[in-house]
Amino acid sequence: MALDAMTRTRIETDSLGSMEIPADAYWGIHTARALENFPISKRPISVYKDLVRGLAMVKQASARANRDIGTLDPFKADLIDRAAQLVIDGQYHDEFIVGVIQGGAGTSTNMNANEVITNIALELAGREKGDYAFLSPIDDTNRSQSTNDVYPTAIKVGLGLDLRSLLDELDLLRRAFLAKAVEFHDILKVGRTQLQDAVPMTLGQEFNGFATTLGEDHSRLKENAYLLCEINMGATAIGTGITTHPDYGRSVLHHLREITGLDLDTATDLVESTSDTGAFMSFSSTLKRNAIKLSKICNDLRLLSSGPQAGFGEINLPPRQAGSSIMPGKVNPVIPEVVNQVAFAVAGADLTVTMAVEAGQLQLNAFEPVIAHSLFQSITWMRRGMHTLRVNCVDGITANTERLGAMVGASVGVITALTPFIGYAAAAALAKTALLTGRNVADLVVEAGLMSREEVIKQLSPARLSGLETITAAIPIVRAGAAETGSIPLEH
Repeated sequence: MALDAMTRTRIETDSLGSMEIPADAYWGIHTARALENFPISKRPISVYKDLVRGLAMVKQASARANRDIGTLDPFKADLIDRAAQLVIDGQYHDEFIVGVIQGGAGTSTNMNANEVITNIALELAGREKGDYAFLSPIDDTNRSQSTNDVYPTAIKVGLGLDLRSLLDELDLLRRAFLAKAVEFHDILKVGRTQLQDAVPMTLGQEFNGFATTLGEDHSRLKENAYLLCEINMGATAIGTGITTHPDYGRSVLHHLREITGLDLDTATDLVESTSDTGAFMSFSSTLKRNAIKLSKICNDLRLLSSGPQAGFGEINLPPRQAGSSIMPGKVNPVIPEVVNQVAFAVAGADLTVTMAVEAGQLQLNAFEPVIAHSLFQSITWMRRGMHTLRVNCVDGITANTERLGAMVGASVGVITALTPFIGYAAAAALAKTALLTGRNVADLVVEAGLMSREEVIKQLSPARLSGLETITAAIPIVRAGAAETGSIPLEH
């Protein structure tokens, strides 16, 4: 390594030749070549903080394992350990600059990590960056490792860390909907199937349904986290463990479990584990399920708040910004809309992961970089989408109680609750009359002499209409004959 004092660069050499590297850069020649070769996404791997942390954790665990089994000098292992910890703590992330999309099955990412951690360690030892004769990115920091076991393991560790924050945000969103369910507990509304009026329910029941479906997704994501716990450290190139000490795999697993706090385990068949990326596909599918169900909820919020004058207008979403450059006063449901778009992106990312998993050949899948990018982007966007939906939308939703009450009162669907007492035929005839005349169903039932006003009020109570109070027996019908024959005049 030579340092050019005039230009403030250093010269590094690999098997292809030499390159000038900025003197203050912690990355080196392998990273520099990746920057030239993959100007694709213009997004560095540092955008995914937990992927960077996952890489550093793998390097730290490997340094400790190599120290324990005697394959790395304890002084060097300690330097690598300390350098990796600084990265884990959030420092030097801006030095992880290779693009998220890259050829080489993740080799550029692995070498970026090796170079950065090595040069941090060199500084800790009072050495110049690039002094690889003293501490080598490949011979020391990458000791007993290959990209083919480091990279997938780092992805799984990073996803495991990232999933924790996603689950936290998902639970907060579930609780927000649950709070609204309690707030709207007694507010009656018209339920709908196929966008047509159905039977009554409460707005609280509707929001409780949202909370329940998010709770189910929380459980599915948590259950599928185990897919990320099988790692292949010790496999090296293709799973045969070439260049590793027999005790390395056991030792690195021990340290990685301790460092990450994750319930990791080594695959029983390292050859299969190195080539198989099916776990990523299964995990991606679970993310997609959550995204699509969340999008459906956002569709409902947009529909329920539509109008506000010529639409459903049942609920009010918090106004977040002016909705039009031409129509004064227009406010759009921008928060649910952005979450919808997140869901579309997650669905697309899931297809990308599926195709990348399928494209793997023989002993390695070369397309793990796009798998990693797709999964980390999906988790990141979903977490942010859930946060803005909760804080900027759900928490501030209010109910249009007067409009909801008026629609229930005028709804023909409420007569369904009276069919056990007046019969289906009579109920159908009265429903037709109500639709033709616009009159209140309850009034028509009382005028027809089928039920008393008191019994109608009782059966059309919010508790009965919404199913919160079970009807256990039919009351006596005032005019049984009319109920049986349906001989109710269509107009009064």
